[in-house]
Amino acid sequence: MSDLAAYGTVKSVIPIFFFVFGMVIGSFLNVCISRIPEGLSIVSPASRCPRCLMPIKPYDNIPVLGWLILGGKCRNCKLPISPMYPIVEFITGLVFLLTWYEFGLTLFTLKWLIFSSLLIILFVTDLRIRILPDAINYPGMLVGFLLALFVPIFDNNAGTVFLLTFRQLPPYPAAVFSLLSAISGALLGSVLLWGAAALYKLVRQREGMGMGDVKMMAMIGAFLGPRDAFLTILLGTLLGSIVGLSWISTLYLIGWKRNVAERASRRGLGTASALRWAIASQYQLPLGTFLAIGAFAVVYAMPWFLAHLPPLV
Repeated sequence: MSDLAAYGTVKSVIPIFFFVFGMVIGSFLNVCISRIPEGLSIVSPASRCPRCLMPIKPYDNIPVLGWLILGGKCRNCKLPISPMYPIVEFITGLVFLLTWYEFGLTLFTLKWLIFSSLLIILFVTDLRIRILPDAINYPGMLVGFLLALFVPIFDNNAGTVFLLTFRQLPPYPAAVFSLLSAISGALLGSVLLWGAAALYKLVRQREGMGMGDVKMMAMIGAFLGPRDAFLTILLGTLLGSIVGLSWISTLYLIGWKRNVAERASRRGLGTASALRWAIASQYQLPLGTFLAIGAFAVVYAMPWFLAHLPPLV
């Protein structure tokens, strides 16, 4: 086999490796998603059925295929196993593949694979049970700071640090500027979200988000820096607002909690229509899930968008 043919073979195998490896990592992410909110170990015991707690055989634990072969049911108790497991595995495989296509075999790829894995855990956990675990946010933030020393942040430039630190900066190494960007990103992201939460509570007289969202933004900011942390909040809250208003309107139109509203109306608490809207508007959407989508858009979609943006002149 010629060197050119060998290179072509290796090049065609690499994306397959990333996809399969991503699905294997997705299987581990499922363990984190299921156990960390419960305060359980992610190391032991081995994978088991969430219903009957029987250990899953290695040949049944193949990412995606194992669930499909078993028809989505436990081999022992025959009870259904959530489709969340193969979905997370498959999506993680796609994210790993996309990361390779966008960043190649570089340190950037390692950084974004770690970041995307953290985001997937937080995305699904917040969507399922409205929890953003400290066990993910705090270590993730520290990893973001550490990686900033070796992998420059997209927003790593003297201008950002200039605005956020001092007028005159000595000629520090690039790694120091990158670390300063990571720290300022964590601070800016968390402070902005904390301020928004405080303002919401002041205006609406109720909690609009938890501190888990603030800690999540600190972690995201540590990976992205201040500019992209701000864009993540902008995109995440914008998408959350659109989906939230659409969902609340849908709940209202389908008559969600209609009986409750009608009983309250008969007691003179207001019209049934106004009460139905008030009840629907209390529905809480997971902000962390939308922040994760915003962060994914900043890392994967924004570079492509900027590269294909037509010139202004």
